[in-house]
Amino acid sequence: MKVFEDFHMGETAAFGDYIITKEEIIEFAEKYDPQPFHTDPEFAAKSFHGQLIASGWMTAAITMRLICDHVLTESTSIGSPGIDKLRWIKPVYADDHLKATVKILETRLSKSKPNLGIVIYEVIALNHKNEPVMTLNTTGMFLTRAAYEAQKVTS
Repeated sequence: MKVFEDFHMGETAAFGDYIITKEEIIEFAEKYDPQPFHTDPEFAAKSFHGQLIASGWMTAAITMRLICDHVLTESTSIGSPGIDKLRWIKPVYADDHLKATVKILETRLSKSKPNLGIVIYEVIALNHKNEPVMTLNTTGMFLTRAAYEAQKVTS
């Protein structure tokens, strides 16, 4: 279990190989972002992009899944107060493979809750050509080792 003290400024990790499908693009968009260049292949073919593109929110959700699978679910994460600087840089198309890189920018103990550590990290989502398709900075909150050990004892 990764606790706050296990995160180090400058540390980087790369992971994931999520293949985007046309069906998934349409399904997500119909439910959450029903713009025709996400939902209608014929319309998309005549649009600026020339083909169906994934919603940026879908790209963000897939990237979050990759981060959960490779960082958060095996850590003492208790959530995040939010993200900063979200940018969609390039469109994501059907059959693109997404991966993520995470770089830790800052670590510090919480001033108001000494059993929590704050980790600020940069996330870059890349396609299979290693082109950035999305970037964001986010803040994670993690239990310290002492808090995690104390929690295990009381459970």
